[in-house]
Amino acid sequence: MTRVAAVDCGTNSIRLLVADADPATGELVDLDRRMTIVRLGQGVDRTGRLAPEALQRTFAACREYAGIIKEHGAERLRFVATSASRDAENRDEFVRGVLDILGVEPEVITGDQEAAFSFTGATKELAGGDHLPKPYLVVDIGGGSTEFVVGDDRVRAARSVDIGCVRLTERHLVRDGEVSDPPTEEQIAAMRADIEAALDLAEQTVPLREARTLVGLAGSVTTVSAIAQELPEYDSQAIHHSRVSHDRVREITGWLLRSTHAERAAVPSMHPGRVDVIGAGALVLLSIMERIGAQEVVVSEHDILDGIAWSVA
Repeated sequence: MTRVAAVDCGTNSIRLLVADADPATGELVDLDRRMTIVRLGQGVDRTGRLAPEALQRTFAACREYAGIIKEHGAERLRFVATSASRDAENRDEFVRGVLDILGVEPEVITGDQEAAFSFTGATKELAGGDHLPKPYLVVDIGGGSTEFVVGDDRVRAARSVDIGCVRLTERHLVRDGEVSDPPTEEQIAAMRADIEAALDLAEQTVPLREARTLVGLAGSVTTVSAIAQELPEYDSQAIHHSRVSHDRVREITGWLLRSTHAERAAVPSMHPGRVDVIGAGALVLLSIMERIGAQEVVVSEHDILDGIAWSVA
């Protein structure tokens, strides 16, 4: 066993996994897994820069994670940064801050690398079973981008496109500095058009419709699953490998886009940092299911973070 630490810093959240990994058996044993909403991508789509307050929130989380990594005695650490930091003019400031706190430089990876990590994390434990038909389409709906990966035992094709729950919300649902509550039909239609254009782009590279199993990753998808199951609180075990039908996703997405901030915040499994962006994330998931004719989505709690941990091990 090798004790590893992996940090995934995305547009909306920063996550940590400390685990014992055994490459010989394919076993990854969690010691600590946590997530903090830092909204690093706040305003990046509009300004092209990481906001000072977003950087401070992210650095505060890094300081907390540094203590946890030291406490567990992880032998190796890899810090991966994704969409927001790829897009930002001042990403050097972000890199310096992380290096000072954690002692490693964040790797600002490409969308294709992000997709490969997501596929490994999501499918490594599925590979030994025969109950889910291949090829898989792994979809990682993030804050700034969404990754599409088709593969069976390995990645066949991958593409990252710039649609994510934070980016879509800021682009289409914010007026005068406030998120529309709820959005108008015109705003929803504009968001949907953006998503459909991105799916057209993804299909130029990735044969989305060849997939026989859709696997959905990240907070928008897991939150939809929690709502579908009417969980009294967020429960990773109940969510991991749950299945949500197309009809249920459509019903939940419709409600999220009609509801007010207060109604969404009252959902017991809803993280406070997702309240304003969950509608956009759910709409991405629904649009993907409609595009490929998927009758259900298999929800995975194992994703890019697990793929990063395996790359270190």
